[in-house]
Amino acid sequence: MGPPIPSSEITPRALYLRRREFIGGAIASLALGLPSPSNAEPLAFDKGPFGTTEPLTPKKDVTTYNNFYEFGTDKGDPASYAGKLKTSPWSVAIDGLVAKPATLAQDDILKLAPLEERIYRLRCVEGWSMVIPWIGFPLSALLARVEPLASAKFVAFETLVRPSEMPGQKGFFQPLDWPYREGLRLDEAMHPLTILAVGLYGETLPNQNGAPLRLVVPWKYGFKSIKSIVRVSLVERQPPTSWNMQNPREYGFYSNVNPAVDHPRWSQATERRIGEGGLFAPRRPTLPFNGYGEQVASLYAGMDLKTYF
Repeated sequence: MGPPIPSSEITPRALYLRRREFIGGAIASLALGLPSPSNAEPLAFDKGPFGTTEPLTPKKDVTTYNNFYEFGTDKGDPASYAGKLKTSPWSVAIDGLVAKPATLAQDDILKLAPLEERIYRLRCVEGWSMVIPWIGFPLSALLARVEPLASAKFVAFETLVRPSEMPGQKGFFQPLDWPYREGLRLDEAMHPLTILAVGLYGETLPNQNGAPLRLVVPWKYGFKSIKSIVRVSLVERQPPTSWNMQNPREYGFYSNVNPAVDHPRWSQATERRIGEGGLFAPRRPTLPFNGYGEQVASLYAGMDLKTYF
């Protein structure tokens, strides 16, 4: 791995590469049969806090290697099939234990707070990782808009159900019970690291990465960062979440990145960074809370993280 990229250079470099990535991405899409990135639009944003100086994962990898089971279970399925998803118009219902429930159009959501670039590590529960320059804003801004009641203790999220455009939701045998559901404790949701992302690499989110609105919680395994959100509910009790319902022994509610707590079928002590030499590249140690322990460890003071995994 080469020397770290100075933080002063990361945003200008992303901006500079937009035109090259657009041209290169279009050529690659034609060659691979992937959806064209022609619908991507540049976003205006400021440099946000909590960045990292680690090298960015190539945009091609970020947009062609991911999990989005609504489009299929293979890593390339989202890029292959998500082009049919219609993301405009789009709205999100925010309800439950709030003083001002609302259904907000995407344009109104974008007015809640200034957009920021947040360069975060992403750690998948499967043992691979990336470094992604997200564009978004704190989830707390959305929650403040609806004024959570004192009785609200958790935040529940749901993604879109549209089998006509999401082929992974079709068929007799389904890997998950739709809609995809996720949840956070309210203090986790209000933490400044937790964002709603609307873009990456300076442009609007590609469909395969969760357009037009997804959650990003960088100290948790990637499946907690639910994509294509259509509903946010404030609730009193811990909400059901998709992978925990599918297999509670393997996927806990909290799912904090923890090298000391293995998945029942593999170790979580190390990870493979996508874009660094392929399958045979040396693995790197997994960091507790994905390296964000200084910011978030206090949220779990006194908790047994092996029991509440």
